[in-house]
Amino acid sequence: MGSTLCLHGGDIYTGIMMIPEGAVVLRDGRIENVMGRERFARTEFPGDTRFIDLKGLTLSPGFIDTHIHGIGGYDTFAGTAEAILAMSRELPSRGVTTFYPTIYAGEEDKMIDSIRAVAGARGREGGARIGGIHLEGPFISRDQTGVQQAEGLSEVDIKKMGRFVRAGEGLLSLMTVAPELKNMRELAVYCLKKGIVLSAGHTNATYENMLEGMEAGILHSTHFFNAMRRLHHRDPGCIGAILIHPEISCEIIADGHHVHPALIKLLYRDKPVDKIILVTDSLGPTEQESGEMRANGERVYLKEGVFHREKDGVIAGSSLTMIGGIANLCSWGIPLKDALSMATANPARLLDREDRGFIIPGKRADLVAFDGDFRVNLTLAGGEILYSADGASERITGNSP
Repeated sequence: MGSTLCLHGGDIYTGIMMIPEGAVVLRDGRIENVMGRERFARTEFPGDTRFIDLKGLTLSPGFIDTHIHGIGGYDTFAGTAEAILAMSRELPSRGVTTFYPTIYAGEEDKMIDSIRAVAGARGREGGARIGGIHLEGPFISRDQTGVQQAEGLSEVDIKKMGRFVRAGEGLLSLMTVAPELKNMRELAVYCLKKGIVLSAGHTNATYENMLEGMEAGILHSTHFFNAMRRLHHRDPGCIGAILIHPEISCEIIADGHHVHPALIKLLYRDKPVDKIILVTDSLGPTEQESGEMRANGERVYLKEGVFHREKDGVIAGSSLTMIGGIANLCSWGIPLKDALSMATANPARLLDREDRGFIIPGKRADLVAFDGDFRVNLTLAGGEILYSADGASERITGNSP
């Protein structure tokens, strides 16, 4: 049995509500108790309890990034477990405790190598934990490829999907698809039986195509507004369907470039908050300190916070971090509580991972503390301190709060 750890004095977002100047008690990697200031003052703790003073900080469930290609110079395209483990180590300093390595469409052998790399890294993480795998293709539209490589796209193929599932060893959790493709209903039924969430993205679906996809269980959408059929007053398309139907949840890249902040405010106004999920869609060179910048096998450059493909200047992806996205959302007028929900409780619900995403007794002790300038100060996963900013260790005391 491990000793008790108590984090106290900060404002706590539980995934449901805010507790001003509250306290969270951890033991054996789980949350044992959550309490307000007055109860904390009356509580007697075991003699071996360690205390962390969070005065001036906000404590949240650890962030869950369900769409991330890479960070710090490491990415899924490398196809190695070492690259995935390096991503794991990079993420806690940005507040991420669970991530879903996201694999681009590609030749089948290349995709399987990348899937096996993630499976091979599972259980060996030194930082953020692998929650599952997100496949961004290959069953997507050739009319909405973005920077995905056209030669990697494929018609729906259930046998191929089966090979992906076997390579993933139970880790395939989320898959971006174009609902309009032939035999998509067959794929949707197969994936539902395997516990894989299908997400509409890189799609040229009409409004009617989206309704058919909803009937088959496609109730999520990938990087909403990006790489999908445009909204038109005589053809609402997939964007219109996602806006109109509250059942459909959606990813947002809140970097201010992929989607205009005014549209994110519109989405926040019209979509149930629990159906909006913050993602980074970050590429390998995100916060890379040196060396050549490459993404999906191509050279890229960073301009105004967005990566562009060197050969033609096309936007290649994001350099966003989860804490940066939360800061942006708040700067656009979205309350902190709701911004945090988009990064924690909402993705946990989407992927049926409600052992995390909340600060509630019995849940995993995945936590992040950050200051008013949205600088991560402390990150824990399973009760283990993964990241401590300069000076944060001074907050840790012995047997007295």
